[in-house]
Amino acid sequence: MSGRAQLMWDEAVTGYDFGPGHPMDPVRLALTRKLVDAFGLDREVEVVAAKAAGESTLRLVHRQDYIGAVKAASADPAAADQSYGLGTVDDPAFAGMHEVSSLIAGQSVGAAEAVWRGEALHAVNFAGGLHHAMPGGASGFCIYNDASLAIARLLELGAERVAYVDVDVHHGDGVQAAFWEDPRVLTISLHEHPRTLFPQTGWPEETGADSAAGSAVNVALPAGTGDAGWLRAFHAVVPELIADFRPQVLVTQHGADTHFEDPLAHLAVSLDAQRAVQVACHDLAHEYADGRWVALGGGGYAVVDVVPRSWTHLVAIAAGRAVEPEAVIPEGWRQEVFARTRQLAPARMTDGRWPVAWSGWEAGYDPADRLDQAVLSARRAVFPLRGLLA
Repeated sequence: MSGRAQLMWDEAVTGYDFGPGHPMDPVRLALTRKLVDAFGLDREVEVVAAKAAGESTLRLVHRQDYIGAVKAASADPAAADQSYGLGTVDDPAFAGMHEVSSLIAGQSVGAAEAVWRGEALHAVNFAGGLHHAMPGGASGFCIYNDASLAIARLLELGAERVAYVDVDVHHGDGVQAAFWEDPRVLTISLHEHPRTLFPQTGWPEETGADSAAGSAVNVALPAGTGDAGWLRAFHAVVPELIADFRPQVLVTQHGADTHFEDPLAHLAVSLDAQRAVQVACHDLAHEYADGRWVALGGGGYAVVDVVPRSWTHLVAIAAGRAVEPEAVIPEGWRQEVFARTRQLAPARMTDGRWPVAWSGWEAGYDPADRLDQAVLSARRAVFPLRGLLA
């Protein structure tokens, strides 16, 4: 197996553009790629442009009628069929939508193939992580569900156990739905509580179909959760489940919208805590999945201050060349940011909270604490189904 990481990238993914004023500004992808280069990480990874996902691949997850509707909207945006979630405020139709959405999906599928076949130990597609798209509809800025397609391709290639860990602020509902009845896939989502955030799913009681009981795990965090609580919840749930499941591949989604600056949600997590979870996912892949790790992007709408730094850390960790939190950001990138956005760029790769302090679950819990209640709810819903102590 090659020890080198792959970075999946085709400049054309920046064409995933819902138009002016939409929160998912593709500049976040372009700036991330530039920051990766500014730190010389492009020399530490193999940069690969995979082909777009073809129709037979898309059909691993998506219905034929939905693919047809995306193609029609892509050819004539004015004729988008809103019954498929296309042409809506969240998912406006745009020319070429099918092609660029297929291309992003292809990068995630290519990442999965490379890791499974041993061509790379780790593979990153930060343009991916579009976890809300459903088999038959667009949702939440997501047209094709590249995360689900990557997992489906792993199963097609012979994988018997794939774990998916989603730390985006929003529930990974599309991936959960795709594998609701499949015990070969363990989906774990840590997200802001559905009472206060889209898509209003991801309750602890959502644990998978009867045929796959305990294969869906949801940690619904109270609004306002910060670094210590977020890391406590992650470590109280994820490692024990991964150790029990022993996946052959770990697929992770790293939406940066848990950040305290994100305009669309209500958690209060720092860049430093996001980096800590990226490191933890890398370590879990090595401990339980022979290092096989597919890492995806996701949400994130603080497109200058947060997203490029968070995902550059992710690429660096995957490359085995972690960027220190205190590292100074190269001046050339900061000038690029100002030229593109007229915004001042951050000066360092940290929010000043490194190392992040948190308290482990094994030390005990407080049943009156809202964060601990969220963790307890998740553990009590799922752990017994998997033969574990809640």
